[in-house]
Amino acid sequence: MNESTIIIITSICVVSMLCQWVAWRVRLPAILFLLVVGFLLGPIFDIVRPDELFGDLLFPFVSLAVAIILFEGSLTLKLSELPGLSHTITRLITLGALVTWVIIGASAFYLFHFSWQLSVLFGALCVVTGPTVIMPMLRTVRPNANISNILRWEGILIDPVGALLTVVTFEFIILYTQGNAIGHTIFLFGKIIIIGSIAGIASGYFLGYVLRRQWVPEYLQNLATLTVLFSSFTLSNHFAEESGLLAVTLMGLWLANMRDVDIASILNFKENLTVLFISGLFILLAARLDLSQIQSLNINMLLLFLIIQLVARPIAIWLCSLGSDLTWREKCLLSWVAPRGIVAAAVSALFALRLEETTIDDIHLLVPLIFMVIVGTVVLQSATAGPLAKWLGVSEPSPTGILIMGANPVARCLGEAIKDLGFRVLLAGTSRSNIHAARMAGLETFYGNPASEYADQRLNMVGMGKLLALAPNSELNTVVATRYRNDFGRENMFSLAGSMDNENSDKHRVAQGYRNYQLLADNVSYKRLASMISLGGKVKKTKLTDTYTYENYKDDNKNAVQLFLLSPKQQLFIVTDHVQETPGLDWTVVSLVDA
Repeated sequence: MNESTIIIITSICVVSMLCQWVAWRVRLPAILFLLVVGFLLGPIFDIVRPDELFGDLLFPFVSLAVAIILFEGSLTLKLSELPGLSHTITRLITLGALVTWVIIGASAFYLFHFSWQLSVLFGALCVVTGPTVIMPMLRTVRPNANISNILRWEGILIDPVGALLTVVTFEFIILYTQGNAIGHTIFLFGKIIIIGSIAGIASGYFLGYVLRRQWVPEYLQNLATLTVLFSSFTLSNHFAEESGLLAVTLMGLWLANMRDVDIASILNFKENLTVLFISGLFILLAARLDLSQIQSLNINMLLLFLIIQLVARPIAIWLCSLGSDLTWREKCLLSWVAPRGIVAAAVSALFALRLEETTIDDIHLLVPLIFMVIVGTVVLQSATAGPLAKWLGVSEPSPTGILIMGANPVARCLGEAIKDLGFRVLLAGTSRSNIHAARMAGLETFYGNPASEYADQRLNMVGMGKLLALAPNSELNTVVATRYRNDFGRENMFSLAGSMDNENSDKHRVAQGYRNYQLLADNVSYKRLASMISLGGKVKKTKLTDTYTYENYKDDNKNAVQLFLLSPKQQLFIVTDHVQETPGLDWTVVSLVDA
């Protein structure tokens, strides 16, 4: 490997990081910036040539990267959550996927005169959306809870479902194009399904059993997972070519739903690994595009895009929402939002490389078509979904919800008080016992680190307007606050004083630039609130009247800790050491009082 090659690979890593950072700053899907950079480095300026850069290693690299991405998607699919989902979501990943597949495949067949094999494969690739593009869009658009939940769960569930559909479709095409008799084709197709299923389920069960028995120390669990993943992929492909993707998808699905298996560390590891592969893969795949191929798509590309945006998605949504409680306005926004993401791009590139060895006509147009669909849906929907939601009246009027970092007793106490006032509250934490206690108290929870990549994709932030960082560790509160500063703004983030915050030495205090507004008074710390709650302290709501003023309240509650103020217009104010509203007539004071 010469010096220029090392420089190019390093530059791709640097540019990938910059794209992810810019996407985080402007709250848009990173895929958009990665694709633009790939176009510039490849087809436009001819700086990066992936085929020359990796040579024969390109196909194995893409294969393993896609395997990791599909494993990541299936690892988030909890079958226990399916019965509790609405009929609309269930139909979207079944009937909706089928309708989308048929309409898009038929459109490609008639517009571009593709063979039926290529048309069917293209339709399958366009089924998936994905949380990597949905979640940033939801934070910007802020639709109501019905729309947000449907889009979020569809994005999570459709990735492994759509990938599995594409893999099975691809395998059938490969067998058919090899000229085998129908009987032999069915036999080989069944072999792929059986081998892939056995390898995936066996490897998932094996890894889950090893983790449950704690035969591998925690610091080796991530390496063990990657080893089993690659082994399952390789062995499955050895016994039945191209069955590896099916195997890793089922492996993740099995592991995610195995009882008493803690996969939290695996989730954190795969988040970092997936971001790395997604970033590099998008740039490399976009750099492989040929401008002449893109130009050959002509006006039919626009017609196909319009069919995907204005025909396929609306028909799927309206069919799948029959009998639901969704309004026509909500259905309209759902019909508009369905951006395509990483799975469509990566899997199409992988399959295009493999299909180049066959006699299928126009295979060189598969990847450019997919990329044009990705760019078109992401750009159009990111720019228009917000104004459309406001025009339809289905966006959140104002972010009034409260995100609480922590599910400890203090966080639960304050969370219940906020919920009783009529506001949405969400507790996020990494303690399984605390999260369980919060759920038993009827509070909405998120199990995971709110500063993780996992939370970026799956934490439902719609309607959240303030952050309360209530972990006992002030450094952890600072990390979370730094992550969400652009989402909430410093004026809407609050934290309790930690045990070291009152130390005189600067080496114990968090720098001023990283501090949130301090929740409550200077002398109120997490330790004091936890002590009051453990001794039976209760939350008290006091409504002020013309005969019982705020001064009367303070005289009667000298030892109480004021928490929140609720105005007559139902505006919630957090009591801080920085700014405090002066409550008047018909205001409500919420405080914690001793037993």
